[in-house]
Amino acid sequence: MQFQLNTDEHIQGTEQLAAWVETELKGKLTRFRDQLTRIEAHMSDANGVRVGDHDKRCKLEARMAGLQPVVVSHDAGTVADALHGAADKLLRALDSTVGKLRDAHGRDTIRGAAADAVDEL
Repeated sequence: MQFQLNTDEHIQGTEQLAAWVETELKGKLTRFRDQLTRIEAHMSDANGVRVGDHDKRCKLEARMAGLQPVVVSHDAGTVADALHGAADKLLRALDSTVGKLRDAHGRDTIRGAAADAVDEL
């Protein structure tokens, strides 16, 4: 699984921040590690140098093999809160995406067959 961190001009994209984001996401998304190929995190500060509540935004884009990207975002007062909120949303979105590939009895659905067909190409 590849990780990429993108920041705007108001948030410093240091090596420590990138390592922390990767560690947090790996811990949160561990059960999807075999299905995820890439995760991009986009951190931004909407207000820049001005102070304001909920001005930090984290947008996460997860790519699963053979499926469309799953994108979520969360606004919060700190970078850490924005990341954790977005990670929670991404976890729920991935659960939903994977759940739609199976029916109530655990069998593959037509969506699952389509994903398998894409993998074979």
